Amino acid sequence: MATSGFTIGLREAKAGFFDRPAVQNATDRATNRNLSRFGAFVRTRSRSSIRKRKGVSEPGQPPSSHVGTLKKFIFFSFELTNKSVVIGPTRTSGAGTAPELLEHGGNSRFVPPRQRRPVAARYRPRPFMTPAFVEEQKRLPDLWRNSVRA
Repeated sequence: MATSGFTIGLREAKAGFFDRPAVQNATDRATNRNLSRFGAFVRTRSRSSIRKRKGVSEPGQPPSSHVGTLKKFIFFSFELTNKSVVIGPTRTSGAGTAPELLEHGGNSRFVPPRQRRPVAARYRPRPFMTPAFVEEQKRLPDLWRNSVRA
C-alpha cells in the first residue's frame, strides 16, 4: 500500500476556509470602536470651537461661551442596536431650545424677567456641530484603515 506524503487533518482543512463568524465579530468590534472614536472626535472638535470670551460671535462663526453650559453639555452616545452614534448638546432644565437656535438660527418668543409681555427675538445661525462633523468626516477613511483584524 503506497502512502502519499500529503496528510492533512480536519482542523487544518477547516482553518483554510473562510471563517464567517470570526470575520463578523472582528467587523462588529471595529465598527463599535470606530464609531465611538468618531463620536468622541466630533464632540471634542465642537467643544473646542466654542471659545470663552465676553463678546458676541459673528453670525456664521461658532458661538461664544460666557458661562460654559453649552460646551459642558455636548455628549455622544454609541447605539449598539442601530450601529450608530448620536452626537450633540443635551437639553438643560426647562423647555429652552438654545442649542437648536444657535446651530440653525430662527425666531423665539420669551418673557424676560420682570416683564409681562413676550418679546420676539431673531437668532442668526452660529453653527458649531455641523462644521465639527464635516471636518471629522474627512478623517473617517483613516480611522477605518486597517481596523478590521481577525
